[in-house]
Amino acid sequence: MGKLDGKVAIITGGGTGIGRGIADSFISEGCTIVISGRRAEVLEKAKAELEADGGTVMTVQSDVTKEDDVISLFKQTVERFDRLDILVNNAGVSVRGAIDETSLEDWQYIVNINLTGPFLCTREAMKIMKPQGGGRIINVGSISANVPRPEAVGYTATKHGMTGLTKTTALEGRDFGISCGQLNPGNTMSEIMAATQAREGAAANPTVPVSAQGEAALYMATLPPEANVLEMTVMPITQPYVGRG
Repeated sequence: MGKLDGKVAIITGGGTGIGRGIADSFISEGCTIVISGRRAEVLEKAKAELEADGGTVMTVQSDVTKEDDVISLFKQTVERFDRLDILVNNAGVSVRGAIDETSLEDWQYIVNINLTGPFLCTREAMKIMKPQGGGRIINVGSISANVPRPEAVGYTATKHGMTGLTKTTALEGRDFGISCGQLNPGNTMSEIMAATQAREGAAANPTVPVSAQGEAALYMATLPPEANVLEMTVMPITQPYVGRG
């Protein structure tokens, strides 16, 4: 019997990277998964692979920056599975550049995906979880929420903002049996990190596999309902300066 048998989870950006690592971990413990993202072909590939491992998976092509898409994602989930136990706000992007070289367009692009998207998803999840009598929300932040990386003003600011969203959600959710915690990955071998390595060189970026973040999220998701990990950082033991090099 899996630790998440009978549970239903939405994972945004669940087709690749850390989101996919979390999906793998949840599936291994019997969770039914809804993965969303903007690229249908990526979602369908992930669905086929996850179902080959014995999981139940639904895909919903959705852009977290679009309110109608987000509302539809949660509506489709409840229509099919009649509940929502876990939300993982994972979808995110990063655009590198010094502050004085960052365009308003890039800034708004990052804010919309990294912060507005999680807000919209959290809002819709709360509407389901409150009358349901509980649930758990896991926000994927970043080590940048505590230790900024240079030339990443939008990413850093939005991950600090994610911490505020996490704490507010935990505060507002506690009277309804809803917990909210934040997983802050350090350098993780995702598609984003692969691009960083190509730009900066592999030696500068020790990494952990996405499975490490998946296992951390699984731990958070399988705590007793009265317990919560408010914030957890998972990083390579060789990451410089205990967080950021």
